[in-house]
Amino acid sequence: MSDPIHDTLGDRLRLLGAQTPAPTLPAAEVRRRADRRRRRRYALGATAAVTAAAAVALCLALPSVLHPVRGQQAPAAPDASTVSASPHPRPAGAYTVTSTESTPIGAGAVAEILASCLGSDASQYHPVLAVRAPVAGQDEDGVVVAVNSANQYVQCETKGRKGTSQDSPATFVNGRLWGTGHLIEYFDSTGEPATGGQYLTLGAGHYAPGVAKVTISFGTDPTQYPAAMAGGAFAYTIALSSGTTHLAAGSPTPTAYVHAYDASGKEIYNQKTDPAF
Repeated sequence: MSDPIHDTLGDRLRLLGAQTPAPTLPAAEVRRRADRRRRRRYALGATAAVTAAAAVALCLALPSVLHPVRGQQAPAAPDASTVSASPHPRPAGAYTVTSTESTPIGAGAVAEILASCLGSDASQYHPVLAVRAPVAGQDEDGVVVAVNSANQYVQCETKGRKGTSQDSPATFVNGRLWGTGHLIEYFDSTGEPATGGQYLTLGAGHYAPGVAKVTISFGTDPTQYPAAMAGGAFAYTIALSSGTTHLAAGSPTPTAYVHAYDASGKEIYNQKTDPAF
């Protein structure tokens, strides 16, 4: 059976040339920017919580109603790994990983996501990885990674059929964001409060040909969760929960660490021990 994402969308997004490389950014600066985005979203979450509390104080006569949100599940895609949550979730610091399931995004939606994320440059790229997260955040619910004829990758965070990038231009050029050993190249990692009182963390990157598997761990917890991989790109979309209805309001989540393995199963990269971080 043909791949609808690569066949259908590949006809629509032709490779029309390379894009001018963006200025070099140290990997540490990328992580600092991601941390600033997280803190900004925590502040927004805390402000919303205070506003809600004030509204309750002014309207004591009104009952409080909770609306639980059902999780999203879909069958696996042929071009991206679908990862299911462990039947017995493992704690990550003060939190619990509730789901690592990623589901494919359809070709039509991917085309619209890249168009809104990249504008006129979208025609230069074809998607290699497009996955939806197990929970939806306020601004994000998945990620699309695409590549052009110069082997330059872009990452677009998704929200429905829309796409945005944390960087301008939204291009990550091989060779400027590699970790030690040039096995893993980092793109953006983000996080925000999500549906059902949970928290969504997602990220993406590029891996060298010698990498056969990419996994993610959190904080001091040794448990590792497989990332989706395709076309030289990896992505992870993971839901966390602390057992409260306001997970991200005022408290940081555990740091996500990337691990890489070769075909024999040997770990060949560990972000925790990478001097660059």
